[in-house]
Amino acid sequence: MKGESTYSTGRRKTAVARVWLRPGNGSLRVNHLDSMSYFGRETLKMVIEQPLALAGGLDKFDIEADVRGGGKAAQAGAMRLGICRALVKLDPELRSQMRQNGFLTRDPREKERKKYGQPGARKRFQYSKR
Repeated sequence: MKGESTYSTGRRKTAVARVWLRPGNGSLRVNHLDSMSYFGRETLKMVIEQPLALAGGLDKFDIEADVRGGGKAAQAGAMRLGICRALVKLDPELRSQMRQNGFLTRDPREKERKKYGQPGARKRFQYSKR
């Protein structure tokens, strides 16, 4: 991996993560906060670090991310996709390895819209025989 910085975007549900990857010592900042103080759960930090661990760059890059929308888990998933895309930009040889582990696949699941004549997307109004 070269000593350059890159930018990438990741999305999941309604969350959008803008990720900047710079050569550094492994600091991870989300919305100008430390990752643990922002997410608060070790599992979400692990989700974010998965592509870095696979590429062997946990202590080689500083990551700055701006995350908007969705919940914390969706934001972590969006960050993972953004980090993965940025790593592939820096080193295209990582692409097959990231694809194999499913890190480059954007999760297509979105909220289904409410339909008219029903109280929600699938739920029906209560049926009354009499």
